[in-house]
Amino acid sequence: MGDVRITGGFWAERQSVNAAASLAHIEHWLEREGWIRNFDLAAAGGDLAAERRGREFSDSEIYKFLEALAWEIGRGGDERLEARFRAIVARVAAAQEPDGYLNTKFGRPGQAPRWSDLEWGHEIYCVGHLLQAAVARARTRPGADDGLLEVARRAAGNICDTFGPEGIDGVCGHPGIETALVELARVTEDDRYLAQAALFVDRRGHGRLSDVEYGREYFQDELPVRAATVLRGHAVRANYLAAGAVDVAVEQKDASLLDAVRNQWANAVTRRTYITGGQGSRHQDEAFGGDWMLPPDRAYSETCAGIGSVMVAWRLLLADGDPRYADLIERTLFNVVSTSPSADGRSFFYANTLHRRELGTLPDGDRPSLRAAASLRAPWFEVSCCPTNVARTLASLTAYVATADDEGLQLHQYAPGAVRHRRADGRELCVVVETDYPRDGEIRVRIDSDDEHPWALSLRVPGWAARGATLTVDGRREPVAPGVVTERRVWRRGDEVVLSLPMAPRFTYPDPRIDAVRGCVAVERGPVVFALESVDVPGVEAVDELRVDTGQPPRLVDGRVTVRLRHVRAHEHDWPYRADPAETTPAPGAPLDDVPLVEYHAWANRGPSTMRVWLATR
Repeated sequence: MGDVRITGGFWAERQSVNAAASLAHIEHWLEREGWIRNFDLAAAGGDLAAERRGREFSDSEIYKFLEALAWEIGRGGDERLEARFRAIVARVAAAQEPDGYLNTKFGRPGQAPRWSDLEWGHEIYCVGHLLQAAVARARTRPGADDGLLEVARRAAGNICDTFGPEGIDGVCGHPGIETALVELARVTEDDRYLAQAALFVDRRGHGRLSDVEYGREYFQDELPVRAATVLRGHAVRANYLAAGAVDVAVEQKDASLLDAVRNQWANAVTRRTYITGGQGSRHQDEAFGGDWMLPPDRAYSETCAGIGSVMVAWRLLLADGDPRYADLIERTLFNVVSTSPSADGRSFFYANTLHRRELGTLPDGDRPSLRAAASLRAPWFEVSCCPTNVARTLASLTAYVATADDEGLQLHQYAPGAVRHRRADGRELCVVVETDYPRDGEIRVRIDSDDEHPWALSLRVPGWAARGATLTVDGRREPVAPGVVTERRVWRRGDEVVLSLPMAPRFTYPDPRIDAVRGCVAVERGPVVFALESVDVPGVEAVDELRVDTGQPPRLVDGRVTVRLRHVRAHEHDWPYRADPAETTPAPGAPLDDVPLVEYHAWANRGPSTMRVWLATR
């Protein structure tokens, strides 16, 4: 991660808010709700059965917070964050038992025994996030003496001893340990962790978990990973399992396992993913719906599912180099991950609806909200997986920007900054990126190193840029198609490559098999999805009363994307079904020209409103 710096623009602004506001906000709530204190009680031999606070998985929020701190310390070197990090690590480490077991919900007097609720207990899942925190620390501060890596290795050793080939023949109800074990194996070069991750992947899908009201599909335990053809069940669980399976496949060179996840990803993206990149259309089980079941007003689209989707796509991108994976990462980062936090970084969406019919209600800022009940961003939730997940993702964002290999550098995401890579032979490659993307479509890449040998610079041309993208090298401007464009040559310091992407706003039409949005259009500009919000239409409270005129393309007016609308009035009847279609056609009103839309990620920052992404045309 130290090889990439983001120095300005959209993502630098988000990272700055995350560092300056979100991290302190999250720590405040973790302390206030007593979730960190649980470790103090465990270390002191307190009565955890009576005094422990939070859900069964609350330990994981402390670990995700530590991971966010580790990435942020690596990014900025803040000594105050370093002190906070070390203080919390010490409290966590003090609660670890001699055999490496670490959990505040199970195993102590008055509590359920260890490993007694693999379906819902989240014990193994929590260890996974502990390992991820330690991996982040090892990568950003190798050799640090805070002790977190040793705590993680002892916890991982306990998992291997307990669930290895001669141990409990089980899996966790919530995947996540799989990718964490592989990452720890990469950091420590201990293949025992990799073997355990592979064992967990292979055990999944054979009915080892008890059946539940949602079916074993909820846990991805009804079909082996290799036999499944699409991501299904609980959307976060499905993505975390897929990410771990890719990690195992890559490390063990398991082509059939990698093919299985590729196929699952492709089918989920083409049939079960919202225009924002969000995944999960069922509220009751936070799960994927069936193919084409993508109702905007019932979109669950959990923030954590979006982050899980980014994790899967990134791993597939590293494995294959296919730019489609980077396209989905971009879409999801701009329209799910960045939508969750408020502009000030102190409140969050847990679920991300694409259509709000009624004015939202301001949540009580002094108490946690129910996870999906918040109609506006809430400062904290009874299940607060999303704030910590957003924090760790934003802090580690540079990891998704670029890759390097023996051929040269590949840029996958665009932000102002610099990318530096030292090759195995000691030669250094460096580029500086200047852009105001996605506000502007020009990406200027300047070479900032000298090399006598040729190397390849590759740039992703997004899938949405099918018309009008160009690449300029040495004053020659050529059209380029979506995919990857590569220039291989002897580069000199000061050489420039300019990728120009078409940024005119555009209407996007849905597949007709998506029943819920038939007869609607969305508006996009670059990778950003837009929404109609009632605060931008004076005198209109319900945006459902508006129809978009597709005869006039969306356009930029004073820096904002605008559309032409008509305000219509529905006929009132004593029965909503009529024999005469004319009786169901709303009465047309006067056109409204140049009505501004808001970037979907920015909606609900100006008070209660109604909103929709898919705009009705009739």
